Amino acid sequence: MRRLLRVIIGTGIVLATVLLVVAGTGVFVVRHSFPSYDGSIELPGLEADVEVVRDGNGIPQIYADKPSDLFAAQGYVHAQDRFFEMDFRRHVTSGRLAELFGKDALETDKFVRTLGWRRVAEKELGLLSPATRQYLDDYARGVNAYLDTHAGSGLSLEYAVLSLQAAVGGGDSDYRPEPWTAADSLAWLKAMAWDLGGNLDEEITRTKLAATIPAKTVNTLYPAYPYDRNEPILPEGSVDAEGRFSTTASESAARRVTLSKDLLKSLDSVDKVAKGLPQLLGRGDGIGSNSWVVSGEHTTSGKPLLANDPHLGATMPGIWSQVGLHCNKFSPQCPFDVSGFSFSGLPGVVIGHNSSISWGFTNLDPDVMDLYLERLSGEGVLYNGKVEPLTTRTETFKVAGQEQDEKITVRETRHGPLISDVDDDAREAGDLAAKGKSTEPYGVALRWTALTPGRTADAIFAINKAQTWSAFRTAATLFEVPSQNLVYADREGHIGYQAPGKIPIRRSGTGDWPVPGWDPKYEWAGFIPFQAMPTEFDPADGIIVTANQAVVPKSYKYDLTNDWDYGYRSQQILDRIRRAGKLDVGKMSSIQLDTKNLNAEKLVPSLLRIGIDDDFDKQGQDVLRGWDFTEPADSAPAAYFNIVWRNLLALTFHDQLPESAWPDGGSRWFEVIRTLLDQPNSSWWDDLRTPQRESRDDILRESLVDARAEITTKMAREPDNWQWGRLHKLTLTNQTLGKSGIGAVDRLFNRGPYELGGGSSLVNATAWDASQGYTVTATPSMRMVVDLSDFDKSRWINLTGVSGHAFSSNYTDQTDLWVKGETLPWAFSKGAVEAKREHTLTFTKPER
Repeated sequence: MRRLLRVIIGTGIVLATVLLVVAGTGVFVVRHSFPSYDGSIELPGLEADVEVVRDGNGIPQIYADKPSDLFAAQGYVHAQDRFFEMDFRRHVTSGRLAELFGKDALETDKFVRTLGWRRVAEKELGLLSPATRQYLDDYARGVNAYLDTHAGSGLSLEYAVLSLQAAVGGGDSDYRPEPWTAADSLAWLKAMAWDLGGNLDEEITRTKLAATIPAKTVNTLYPAYPYDRNEPILPEGSVDAEGRFSTTASESAARRVTLSKDLLKSLDSVDKVAKGLPQLLGRGDGIGSNSWVVSGEHTTSGKPLLANDPHLGATMPGIWSQVGLHCNKFSPQCPFDVSGFSFSGLPGVVIGHNSSISWGFTNLDPDVMDLYLERLSGEGVLYNGKVEPLTTRTETFKVAGQEQDEKITVRETRHGPLISDVDDDAREAGDLAAKGKSTEPYGVALRWTALTPGRTADAIFAINKAQTWSAFRTAATLFEVPSQNLVYADREGHIGYQAPGKIPIRRSGTGDWPVPGWDPKYEWAGFIPFQAMPTEFDPADGIIVTANQAVVPKSYKYDLTNDWDYGYRSQQILDRIRRAGKLDVGKMSSIQLDTKNLNAEKLVPSLLRIGIDDDFDKQGQDVLRGWDFTEPADSAPAAYFNIVWRNLLALTFHDQLPESAWPDGGSRWFEVIRTLLDQPNSSWWDDLRTPQRESRDDILRESLVDARAEITTKMAREPDNWQWGRLHKLTLTNQTLGKSGIGAVDRLFNRGPYELGGGSSLVNATAWDASQGYTVTATPSMRMVVDLSDFDKSRWINLTGVSGHAFSSNYTDQTDLWVKGETLPWAFSKGAVEAKREHTLTFTKPER
């Protein structure tokens, strides 16, 4: 990412000079792109007028007579508020960042083109229902109507910056975005599937570790899920004789092949690019989500309540855009009356409610990616004793600042693209091997469910229209990638859970390690049938909690994944609900803000048993006595404990693991340390950098002492002045120009820092990476609580605001409320929307 932004840094210097020297022009440039929320605008293709009502937060409620007009208006509104974000996203998903940012973006582009996100999206268009395809085209029509009358700085301040690239030796000062297409919308679904799609990084890490340490030792870093302490989503359930999942009703280890040094180096390169890509998409460490639903027996109203807060990387603007989509007359011809959170660039509502039901998502996180070690032979690849031809295609890249295009050849096996080719050195080694000049004729292919065209876009609109549990489940059959935990509630009082998605059935192994691509034994044997996927309707206890924990008990016959979250968040939510008595919207919101650290609850007693002689050092340890294990921003014990935790992980593992595998401190490491506390002489405790052999208590003591010194340096000598939020800060950073490194430019687009409570694998999941520092890397990207007794009593909040325009009043107008844990009223009925009306924009048919 730093290399990608070198050109932008130079551009930032120019822009800063312009804004400082010509202040009046700077103000004009900043405000030039602000859209009009009032008045009347002609929108080509409309059959009748469309009204857009906005409240003081700029949240649009769109009213139309027909779906075609409704989605055209949504496209225009998204372009008004977020077009640079939309344009940037489509350049990412189509592997075309170099067109905007120059040669330093090529590495990312090559990886995305190798995977072929855009190609898959284009193939999906032919699979979609005619209605969905029309909705996508209508949406594109609205976006393009906005582009027809806006350009350059009139679209966004970011374009004013990019137009100055020519002044510093690179870029196209005449850049104008091309028209929006339906495939642009679908490609973003591939990006989200990548963010939420599987265990590729863990598979690579495990493989690299196994090259240097015994596999048995590696497995201690990936403990089994603690079913005895943290309940799965469905505590009971198996697949019956008819192949259906029922709540009344083996592992096999893949043979691991030895990877050569060249291929291990290639995996390093793939891992680097793969981990860099999500930063562009809004992902960060600590990805996950909370959602839960309770039946009326647990609520003051007697009707269900549903809560959801997806945890994603914190970006500026935030990943979600709130919207209401309303047919003036609800009917089979116009079946939309829906409100919630959308993605700019994609029509419809992703999470929210309509007039009858509500739904929420968390990541099921199944293993839908496998690495295949391929043995190359000439121009082909070995499979089942025969040589099969490789599929090849040429990808061409236009690069800002250079006249010559760049090209690569992408090679694919039956399992998928050779992602090892992304690394030039690995590609050269593979070519030499194919010509018989090397003894290591290997490549690494990625098989991933999202690279097969599917109908997830159909599912979004089907869910938006669903009025019953039966219709909701039918819609879920179309939701192929990314696989999500879907929670459901309706106004009739029902609640439910459904796991959808294409999840492979493996003939051998569980997908934890790369497997030999030449052996048919490691093929996929189809996908888990939808009827066998976990589901539950109106459970007896009236509670369903999903927070990325294990979905099913061990009795379930299929392998979903071995990489669940370890259930600390989900168990805390479940315990809070069971203790709460009757719940209302406010109490549901308070659970979302829970900061209790169950890892600290287990670890602190062991820390307090350690003897420390020095009074200064002991003062830190004493802060932990009597702590309730919660982590609000002003907590002194939370500040000290988290520094101890980071030091403990470093002292225990940094000497024995490569830097790429250093602990991030999340729930897996909670479980690893929990196990090691009962093994005081484990070799993991020994610091190989010292001549003596350390035990558990030696490392715990050193962690306490080092943390006392660190917190004194970073904060204050006296514990009364320690606060977790002073270390645990969030800066909302623009995905491109906000990382220029030029203070004046960064301040144009970024906001913060904000001091936060919470932490990794806590319910209030403000994640941080213990291998890097205490800075917030991911957050609840939004929070919502839906009241099925009266939708107008529901509450919602976005991390930022609906606008992507820096200095707009709606750029971060929700952020301060979000930081405080507050929410906004969620108007849904026409009367409630009217009561909050502050702006009205009417789209009209063009005069002939």
